[in-house]
Amino acid sequence: MSSTAVTPRPSVIQLSIREKAALYAAYIPAFIDGGIFIPTTRDYALGDDVYVLLSLPDDMQRYPVAGKVAWVTPAKAAAGRTQGVGILFPKDEKSRALRLKIEEILGAHLVSDRQTQTI
Repeated sequence: MSSTAVTPRPSVIQLSIREKAALYAAYIPAFIDGGIFIPTTRDYALGDDVYVLLSLPDDMQRYPVAGKVAWVTPAKAAAGRTQGVGILFPKDEKSRALRLKIEEILGAHLVSDRQTQTI
């Protein structure tokens, strides 16, 4: 009897962001390739694969992202931060286009000093 390692399938998360303010709070421009914060009570570890179906404000398209958990905000985090995970976008052309789309939607908001759910 041989044993083979089973790689867990990445979890699938649907995230629909309907307002610019919510997108600003969730987007992670500090990640070179872009990233998004996803509120969740599910336990994740750094490096976990996550498949995200992302919907942006005023855009009917859903953007598939095969990302990785790059940080975890635990329950009862300091400063009242929302529990969840930061997902790092992969280094590919689709993710680059998505990052540019998000930054286009946010425009001048990107340089705002309003608090976000991220860094």
